Amino acid sequence: MPTEILMPALSPTMEEGTLAKWHVKEGDTVSSGDIMAEIETDKATMEFEAVDEGVMGKIVVPEGTEGVKVNDVIAVLLEDGESADDIGDISAGSSAAAAPSSPDPAQSAAPAAEKPAPTAPIKDGTRIFATPLARRIAADKGLDLTAISGSGPHGRIVKADVENATAAPKAAAPAPKAAASTATMAAGPDTDVVLKTYADRPFEEVKLDGMRKTIAARLTEAKQSVPHFYLRRDIQLDALLKFRSQLNKQLEPRGVKLSVNDFIIKACALALQQVPEANAVWAGDRTLRFEKSDVAVAVAIEGGLFTPVLRDAEMKSLSALSSEMKDLAGRARERKLAPHEFQGGSFAISNLGMFGIDNFDAIINPPHAAILAVGAGAKKPIVGADGELTVGTVMSTTLSVDHRVIDGALGANLLNAIKDNLENPMTMLA
Repeated sequence: MPTEILMPALSPTMEEGTLAKWHVKEGDTVSSGDIMAEIETDKATMEFEAVDEGVMGKIVVPEGTEGVKVNDVIAVLLEDGESADDIGDISAGSSAAAAPSSPDPAQSAAPAAEKPAPTAPIKDGTRIFATPLARRIAADKGLDLTAISGSGPHGRIVKADVENATAAPKAAAPAPKAAASTATMAAGPDTDVVLKTYADRPFEEVKLDGMRKTIAARLTEAKQSVPHFYLRRDIQLDALLKFRSQLNKQLEPRGVKLSVNDFIIKACALALQQVPEANAVWAGDRTLRFEKSDVAVAVAIEGGLFTPVLRDAEMKSLSALSSEMKDLAGRARERKLAPHEFQGGSFAISNLGMFGIDNFDAIINPPHAAILAVGAGAKKPIVGADGELTVGTVMSTTLSVDHRVIDGALGANLLNAIKDNLENPMTMLA
């Protein structure tokens, strides 16, 4: 019977997406692994691969359609011997194909009542994704999909995964965790009230795209649910600026130019090794402590931001970090990052100093336990080691900390380690 192609979840935060472009048309032959479409998620535009074979029988959702919910039917694939006449009346937003029309309503209703379309199962509060054909085979064989590992894209269960599986007693599904919804994003004044308030003033309504909705929901949730506290230190940059100038002259033949931000990334990565108890994330009823320093760095793009992650940052040279950061930032602005490049990490950096901001407090990006807000370096009067008043370049930093993971003294140790690394930059090369 026809196979429904569903809107995939291409990122953990994706609830809906835009079907940007179809690479196939009705009547085309499709093989497993073929690129079928381009889908815009809340973070990036990604290619969607076919996991089944057949002929494209019907495109349900035309390209350019926004707000397509995850698991909605977007197209129907036909197997050998099937024709478009075998496809029922499927509209955008439906979740199962209707049976072909029949002159006898009782006959056409009977199969549907006898075998309802299997719904997506839940495992540990997470939806298990499977192709419609795989779900039907599993239902016929009495298989528990939560016990089967998927070999399709993003772990999706496909036909081959269930064909040779054997039935096992189905465990009771745990109560699903409450999913983050747009209700969190919408916290605040009622839309109608705001519109009425400004009804006599000219304005333009700006539609929120998927990224802006996700940012609003996640940061509202973070600010309300994460017990933030803040630690502040001024960091003297004169030694770092001098050392950076020397290195850049030596690296000029290689086309490498180090930024202050590259040193900040390295300093934070090493500090997480020097204070390993702070290299952790909040995991609901426990913390996860990491061996490596995976540092996320906020990158502003049009309409939002990305936080690409530099993995194993403590092991990489300054020039390697600089090159990788430039590549990630460039592809972030083009929305070409893969999910694994902006997911994860235990610590983040947000640098608004390059925009002239003296200091600010950043909001933690869960499940991270801390984020460093970096202000601009500015000439200020300072008291030298000999007690004399002099002028130096000083940068203001604020460490936002999740008190569930990091206590005050531990956070102070982490920020002090970052300060020491930046004020003694040569030690970062040792």
